[in-house]
Amino acid sequence: MPPTYLGVQSPEDVLVQLRREVPADRPVALVPHSNAGLYVAAVAAERAVAAIVFVDATLPSDDPATATAPPELREHLASLVEPDGLLPRWTHWWPEDEVAALFPDAATRAAVEAEQSRLPAAYFDAAVPSPSGWQAVPAAYLAFGETYGPERAEAERRGWPTRTLDGGHLHMLVDPEGVTDVLVGLLDELVS
Repeated sequence: MPPTYLGVQSPEDVLVQLRREVPADRPVALVPHSNAGLYVAAVAAERAVAAIVFVDATLPSDDPATATAPPELREHLASLVEPDGLLPRWTHWWPEDEVAALFPDAATRAAVEAEQSRLPAAYFDAAVPSPSGWQAVPAAYLAFGETYGPERAEAERRGWPTRTLDGGHLHMLVDPEGVTDVLVGLLDELVS
């Protein structure tokens, strides 16, 4: 079987890796980006999470599990599945002009693409466990533009500190210092 992203075939594979990587011996702040936001509830159930800043990320559901993708995304991805059952690398999921605009330059794009692997289409038919309790952790939301507007609106509804930087989904590659400054400010706000 062709290699996939760090051996990921399912959400459980991601959780195994997170259990290995997220320290269990001290409180941590989680800063999930994009689809990684789905895993916050499961990590918070097993680790001492002091704060969370979602960065242009999906939020875990308040239900016992969260789908890895909404129906419209699953439908789009189903049209991209290759004969081996795997999806192309994620930069090939969208129109070229949209993807190119996410990167500050060709070298950065090449570096990111060199680390990309492919996921099985079945990954997006699965769900991530969403144990209750994560909602009690101090949280904030940083959006890059309007792509995750509904998630930012939900964060605002929950009373979380929110910020929006005008940029694309990979804005941290375009303005790492500016993004870092906002993240540090949000974390300071959450833990003070």
